[in-house]
Amino acid sequence: MRLFIAINFNKDTHSRLLALQDELRSNSERGRFCLPENLHLTLVFLGECNAGQADKVKAIMDTISFEPTDLVIDRIGRFKRNGSDLWWAGVKENMALSKLHLYLTDNILATGFALEKRKYTPHITLGREIVTDITPKQIDPFGEMVSKVDLMKSERVNGKLVYTVSHTKYLYKK
Repeated sequence: MRLFIAINFNKDTHSRLLALQDELRSNSERGRFCLPENLHLTLVFLGECNAGQADKVKAIMDTISFEPTDLVIDRIGRFKRNGSDLWWAGVKENMALSKLHLYLTDNILATGFALEKRKYTPHITLGREIVTDITPKQIDPFGEMVSKVDLMKSERVNGKLVYTVSHTKYLYKK
């Protein structure tokens, strides 16, 4: 199974992300836009895992002890990868989010996982292979209080990419 640890959004934040995506879509010649139900913020991408590995990740998630934190989305931008543009909604720098990412990656690596080595840049992917005249820009900030993280399973169902929650850990300080 293909797994990742993510932050899923409340209804208000999700609606605001959809509005950004719709604005990008209406100002684009073409592109592959993420399905509305798949908008999320990845904390750690795990890739293909077996049941034993999934159990290890769940156990690590269950040790998280962090205060809930404000997540603020304040810009749209793009990554150029392999000659293609990936457009995203960007997250304002957040020390608690960075510490959470570091805690998870350090503990997951300690169990023998091989994770991506690129710098963590928190973002919500809006679409790939986007052709547009829009330029990256600041937006009116919005967001929510993050109080949980989810272990997500990614699979193709009838040709459609479907993400389902496999495990949830609520954040709190001991």
